[in-house]
Amino acid sequence: MPSHVSRISLFKIALVAGSALALPQAAFAQAGTQAGAEPQAAIGAESGTTTEDIIVTGFRKSLEAALSVKRDSVSAVDAVVAEDMAKFPDQNLAESLQRIPGISIQRDGGEGRAITVRGLGAQFTRVRVNGLETIATSSDGASANRDRAFDFNVFASELFSSLVVHKTAEASLDEGSLGAVVDLNTGNPLSGKTGISAVLNVQGSYNDLSKNVGPRIAGLLAWKNDAGTLGIALSGAYSHTDTLETGNNTVRWSQAYFNSVDGTPCFYSNVGATGGSPVNSGGGYRPSAACDAASLSFHPRIPRYGKVEHDRERLGLTGSIQFEPTDRTKISVDGLFSSFKEKRAEQWLEVLARSNERRFNVVDPVYDDNGNMVSATFNNAYVRTESYLRKSKTEFYQIGATWDQDVSDSFRFTVLGGMSQSNADIPVETTIAYDNKTANGFSYDYSDMKSPVLSYGLDVTDPANFQLAEIRDRPSYVKNRFKTAQLRTEWDIAEGATFKVGAVWRRYNFRTQLFQRDTAACGANGTLDLILGQVTCSTSVYGLPVSSGISQIVNLGDAGQSSGTTDQWLVADIAKAAAYTNLYDRTAKEDLGNNRRVQETTSGGYFQFDFKGDLFGLEYAGNAGVRYAHTAQKSTGYTAGLAGTVSRTYDDWLPAMNLAFYPAHDVIVRGAIAKVITRPSLGNLNPGGSVDGFNYRVTFGNPFLDPYRATNFDASVEWYFAPGALFSVAGFIKKIESFPVAGTYVATLPQLGLGRDVLGQSTPAYINYDPNQEYIVSSQVNGTGATLKGVEVALQLPFTFLPGILSHTGFQGNATFIKSNADYTITGPATSACTRNATTGACALTGVSAVYTQTLLGVSKKAANATLYYDDGTFSIRGSVSYRGPFVDGTSATGNVFEGYGSYTSVDAAIRYKATEWLELSIDGNNLTDTYRYRFTDVTAERNYENNHFGRTILFGARVKY
Repeated sequence: MPSHVSRISLFKIALVAGSALALPQAAFAQAGTQAGAEPQAAIGAESGTTTEDIIVTGFRKSLEAALSVKRDSVSAVDAVVAEDMAKFPDQNLAESLQRIPGISIQRDGGEGRAITVRGLGAQFTRVRVNGLETIATSSDGASANRDRAFDFNVFASELFSSLVVHKTAEASLDEGSLGAVVDLNTGNPLSGKTGISAVLNVQGSYNDLSKNVGPRIAGLLAWKNDAGTLGIALSGAYSHTDTLETGNNTVRWSQAYFNSVDGTPCFYSNVGATGGSPVNSGGGYRPSAACDAASLSFHPRIPRYGKVEHDRERLGLTGSIQFEPTDRTKISVDGLFSSFKEKRAEQWLEVLARSNERRFNVVDPVYDDNGNMVSATFNNAYVRTESYLRKSKTEFYQIGATWDQDVSDSFRFTVLGGMSQSNADIPVETTIAYDNKTANGFSYDYSDMKSPVLSYGLDVTDPANFQLAEIRDRPSYVKNRFKTAQLRTEWDIAEGATFKVGAVWRRYNFRTQLFQRDTAACGANGTLDLILGQVTCSTSVYGLPVSSGISQIVNLGDAGQSSGTTDQWLVADIAKAAAYTNLYDRTAKEDLGNNRRVQETTSGGYFQFDFKGDLFGLEYAGNAGVRYAHTAQKSTGYTAGLAGTVSRTYDDWLPAMNLAFYPAHDVIVRGAIAKVITRPSLGNLNPGGSVDGFNYRVTFGNPFLDPYRATNFDASVEWYFAPGALFSVAGFIKKIESFPVAGTYVATLPQLGLGRDVLGQSTPAYINYDPNQEYIVSSQVNGTGATLKGVEVALQLPFTFLPGILSHTGFQGNATFIKSNADYTITGPATSACTRNATTGACALTGVSAVYTQTLLGVSKKAANATLYYDDGTFSIRGSVSYRGPFVDGTSATGNVFEGYGSYTSVDAAIRYKATEWLELSIDGNNLTDTYRYRFTDVTAERNYENNHFGRTILFGARVKY
């Protein structure tokens, strides 16, 4: 056996891809296909049989190597393996992961960003890079990631050689996941050829919506000495893309009172509405058939069309040194750096109905059966054009080292340590708004929810029709840092029996800071504006004059709009308007309510027994053990401008067992049961909020939240019925004990990390301060549990049985079906237009709180993907279809019950032509059908939240290999 596939390499398989050492069959010890290694060509040799090596290349090679990783594990594992050096099968890591059964992705700006595994969202998945747990945080998309979710869009896919997804837990596998542990592995220098290896891949990326072409360049340089004991690899990847997103948005729908409906006044000077004269402001609501129908219906809060430009730049670098002086010792040092920059520019034309409906006069409203005002004309409407710019930068770096040592033929250990840091900075997040608060003739028609008609009764390209009413800039900074040290040992105590013991220490630090330099132009009437101090504010003057010199005209282009929609409008030129208003010279004030820190230190260890054998001729393998985790959390937040810190600890014992039976040489039956945890959401741990010293109430985060705890049950049957082929069925049940819900609990101020200084000095609580006084705390609390059940079906089949060129074709596909439910307390719509105040007699629209049963958030009931390919070693072509069913991703607001996304289907294709041994030409097409992403609010009515598209992306280029 060569030194680079020694027992140490086999040990690494067990650590990364499951307990391969426990497997009873010789075919399940193929060292060349472990995660992080160059996949070998020979696949499928079985114990006790003689099988001719099948030499495969290209996409089929990657499928067979990934299949070998899956087969070689006792636990439930799936993988994606690179076809060759710097040649990952997809342009985005998340796009590759979605092809694994049970995995769906969440997209931002047309790219995969985060994953959902077996119905559980990104915060339930732990990710390791070269064996070290980490978090990569970006500020891509509509918002920054300020939680435990891992953003896969930070990295160039060319930097990685394999992805391994652990769907079942082992005692020796890092805790923290209810969904899966995902290993991202960069290259293995000792797996390559002797001497120098080099690869250069150059592509152009064209988006048919933005009409822009950007470069995508990746390269790898590796060297291995003749003895195979020392290897060095360096890789780099750079890309610059400029894509466009267009569509419409409502920012939810809501109920509200209007000034009048079809000429019927809705407000009178008498608050009790028993008489009086109509008034255009103030007064009291007076019920009537027309006004009640309008107020109880749902209307779009901010109906608008717009365009979003995404300018993204990625740079990634990796380095690895591996030294194996003997077949018993191996030392590896790995480094990874990634820089991801984005400029996101948005331009919107909208009506700001939100909180301004009292001034609107409604004409010709039309209602549908779901309680929606689907069309109407608004007079005295609040028209706004909004220009937004965000500049963000994520820098990720990691350094890690591993020492693998065979102490003897029966005892070995691994020492692993390192650190990683992810900084997501948004130094610029600017909005400049032009307003017209008295516009007449705005009309909308949402008869087609996905493509509404929005038409304006004024010239929205004329600067004279607008005033510069508001400027905002909200820079923010997020930092995640991990430090890890681990010891793993293995002792072969008998034939077919291995005992594992390990210890781990991790420290995770999280910090987020937000700042504001926001200013509305006008405050009180009769005072000078708050931006330049040049105009006197009044009812008709609420901003600065708008000129063409600080403005630009927006052309909407193709946004799927219906005929009659206004598609040109005026917006601020951010650079010129910011300079005119001196925006960036204003002092940024720290937004303490949204600033927080968490330090989380985990320590513990595990023991695990791996075994294999046969019982009455039935071969089996398995592992069983217990993992102990001690968690110490320290959370800091702000209340009344003062910092408060809360510390707590908790302990978890996490038993896990995996079994695999081999009733035939080509059949594996697996089963697993485990206790698992995911630590609480970082946002919910914030010990900050507000204190009411009169009523002894606190609105607060909850640093005392328990982790999500669950018991997972898994079972599967896998049939490897031909070389490179698989048919499998897997079932899973996740019994989640609890998850956070809105609620109340009782605590003293000291228990919350607060003191007397957060109380108003005139309040009874301050004057008669008692540290033992109990307060009612409104926060997230540990709610009741939920159950998730699902089935995965997968088929991988090369059509080698077909004649001629058809023998080079094949199919890979899978489908996942999930059932889950949980109870949520939500304030739904108002059912009466006039809930009267017993004291004042005034009417109010009051929502009704109720318990709603729904799927777990982020769970699609159905998901599927399929790939059909041809690969003869010289020419290959493949087409892929991915489908994710509709899902709710959160509770909603403004009377809506849940919000989420409609179904989404993506079609991709790739063509490769190997012109020579060293030159390959390629064309890739992503989102070839230009699918729109539809987001809805209210799960029953499915009102339009947004509907947008990102265009097709075509990549073309060449790859040179030495």
